Amino acid sequence: MIGLTTAAIIQARMGSTRLPGKVMKKILGKTILEHVVTRVKQSNQIDEIVIATTNKAEDDPIAIEADRLQVNYYRGSEHDVLSRYYFSAKENDADIIVRITSDCPLIDPVITDQIIGFYKTKNYDIVSNAGAEPSQRTYPRGLDTEVFSFEQLENAFNNATERYQKEHVTPFIYENSDKVYFYKNYIDYSKFRWTLDTIEDFELITKVYEYLYHGEHNFYLDDIIRLFEVHPDLMKINAEIEQKKIK
Repeated sequence: MIGLTTAAIIQARMGSTRLPGKVMKKILGKTILEHVVTRVKQSNQIDEIVIATTNKAEDDPIAIEADRLQVNYYRGSEHDVLSRYYFSAKENDADIIVRITSDCPLIDPVITDQIIGFYKTKNYDIVSNAGAEPSQRTYPRGLDTEVFSFEQLENAFNNATERYQKEHVTPFIYENSDKVYFYKNYIDYSKFRWTLDTIEDFELITKVYEYLYHGEHNFYLDDIIRLFEVHPDLMKINAEIEQKKIK
């Protein structure tokens, strides 16, 4: 797929229901969004990074932060996130879309690159390590990466009718394709929750950074797993948190 532009589109807004303003919260002096962008910039497979935020005034800080981090941004509908992705991709001439959410400050660029590389060499409509069913997920929640073509995104944009399909971007693709691949790790780490959705999640991720971040993003899946093996009590911090349902 030489000559095709691969864009990571990172959805971000201040209006989180469970933890408002979470993407602009700071860990060790840097915003969550900066940590996410810095880690995504380490990818060898991604050509462009776009922050997809809303046109609400409360999301002005996200646009300002995107400028500071020298990445593109698009502002659109708050609830029709699918349209935000579509126009973000269209404005940036993206051929391959990598969907990442801004609540993943431990996103692993090595794993993301593996998934993109797999997608590029196969013939699937979407490749993901973020399956909704337990049998589809082996990576910790918080390393979620979905890869699909602009054509698939455009088809979803033109044909999705349900609210959840527009809010969660990719359900229409999953529901209307027989070429879906769930990328799996050789060890099942799905019990780990490293996404940022609650204050307990924030406490856990902050602890991980305090242990492993010393000015450089040089810690990845295996390093964090080792940390949890040495400090098993970390698991207890957000063990009671349930993931929100898509529908």
